[in-house]
Amino acid sequence: MNFTYYIPTRILFGRGQLNNLHKEELPGRRALIVTTGGRSVVDNGYLARVEEELKAAGCTYVLFNKITANPDRSEVMAGAALAREEKCDFIVGLGGGSPIDASKSIAIMATNPGDYWDYMQRGSGKKKPVKEKPLPIVAITTTAGTGTEADPWTVISNAETGEKFGFGIDGTFPVLAVVDPELMLTVPPAYTVYQGFDALFHSLEGYLANIATPISDILALKAISLIAENLPAAVFDGKDIVARENMALANTLSGMVESTSACISEHALEHVLSGEYKKLPHGAGLIMLSVAYFEKIAEKHCADERLIAMAKAMGNPKASAPSDFIAALKKLQEACGADKLKMSDYGIDRSRLKEFAATAKNQNAASFRVDPCDLTLKDCIDIYEKSYR
Repeated sequence: MNFTYYIPTRILFGRGQLNNLHKEELPGRRALIVTTGGRSVVDNGYLARVEEELKAAGCTYVLFNKITANPDRSEVMAGAALAREEKCDFIVGLGGGSPIDASKSIAIMATNPGDYWDYMQRGSGKKKPVKEKPLPIVAITTTAGTGTEADPWTVISNAETGEKFGFGIDGTFPVLAVVDPELMLTVPPAYTVYQGFDALFHSLEGYLANIATPISDILALKAISLIAENLPAAVFDGKDIVARENMALANTLSGMVESTSACISEHALEHVLSGEYKKLPHGAGLIMLSVAYFEKIAEKHCADERLIAMAKAMGNPKASAPSDFIAALKKLQEACGADKLKMSDYGIDRSRLKEFAATAKNQNAASFRVDPCDLTLKDCIDIYEKSYR
């Protein structure tokens, strides 16, 4: 009962809200629009609509469309250089977690000297403080996955070192976010699965974290319930606007959970994998690890009541044991066709699992510190081994 609450983002939520962007008081006059190099925001007309909204608001803009699925520090530096060259005074992140996360990091480097890894607080980062205020960020999400529109966190890889870490400060909270479920109707089924489970794990982990608060608990349980009820429908009928709407809400709530609690070591274990294997979607990696990971938590009996509460939120009102949560998690994965994912399909080398466990423990110690119980190196190896197929 002793906590700090701070989520300063103004959120426009609901069908058609992108059409109202021009009515808002935007934080500058010249924007850097950050997207991936893919075609979806172009082919679906989302980029053109954002450009028209900026024009209607009296803003000019320049496009940076070089972000990849697991954004690298080199992309951040290139985007920041363009923002400075074009004298941009705010950033618009358009798309899923990758471009919006990258937007936050670009916002930092547009106003601060040196290299992005100078400010990274983990691993080989130089742990310098961010002295200059980042450029303001407007987040326009087209997916229901990371909740990054409602939190300060940005996850960036470093290809030179093989590291992948989260980072965030108060200045990387978006000042404005647009969460319009109509922009999510075109997400393919597989990515609806990966993104939906990413949001689920943000809330599950935030509920189990030893720094959870009464506020984060309320947000997490609601998000968990919405995802369990709506993700299968969104996967198998992408045009189901009600399911998409509820998943969008769950996603934003999960971002708020990350702002008021924290991800625990499941994310640390996955970041090692997708940091090394760039074609592995983050959500897919989390799904692969999840059953063995939560079984390990259940074995230690350090969070029994919380596991039971999560099982109830996932649709089992009679849940009375931690195993009921594991059953609910498996049931949801099966309902979404996510139970057949294999690490081997992404080229993950089984002989390196011990190495990955040691890397996760060493480089992401902060995530392990907020676990509900101590996970040893052997525990981490066990989780990887049990997850591998």
